[in-house]
Amino acid sequence: MGFLLGLQEYLDDTYHTSVFDQAFESKEPYEFHLHGHRIVKATVVENLKYDLSLHSAETGEMHLPKTDVKLLYPAALSDAVRPLLKADRKVRDLQLEPIIPARKRHHIKNKSLFPLMKERQVVFFTLMEGEVVKGLVTGFTRYEITVSLKGGIPVVVLRHSVVDLRDKKGRCFLKSSQETHRDWEKSDLFVPEDPDA
Repeated sequence: MGFLLGLQEYLDDTYHTSVFDQAFESKEPYEFHLHGHRIVKATVVENLKYDLSLHSAETGEMHLPKTDVKLLYPAALSDAVRPLLKADRKVRDLQLEPIIPARKRHHIKNKSLFPLMKERQVVFFTLMEGEVVKGLVTGFTRYEITVSLKGGIPVVVLRHSVVDLRDKKGRCFLKSSQETHRDWEKSDLFVPEDPDA
């Protein structure tokens, strides 16, 4: 089987942290890209298990399921982020709805993300409504992936909102593809199991 050097320690340190907790503690406004092509500038009032309470200067109090959130970033970065988000029209035209049952989502294995992060590979995330986020994976938790866009601008993609993840060569890193290709085993971080142990 083997393992990836450093992955377990990384997960022990970060896996259960949440950008919603960070946003709540900061009291700063974030820009939320929500399902239905809505973009809301709001602060996090409460981070519940499955839902968020937000306060927006434009719309007041909002209560919504986390599955409605596709990506977010500090509102101060809005002018820098928006021009860097592209669109895949074919995916957009599918008019996909949020996938509520976790087992039906487009999963990405941690052992696929970890080498991509450590080796600083440029990747392309395609989200439910066709948004394409290009950049470097700089962190991930159980529910979130942090991507550094051009110029080092950080955005957080919610794992439930991802429909595809590919590198520059077009290689797919979704679990469904990696069950066969097992690219993590080609990483310099991979330590094969000793057959003599």
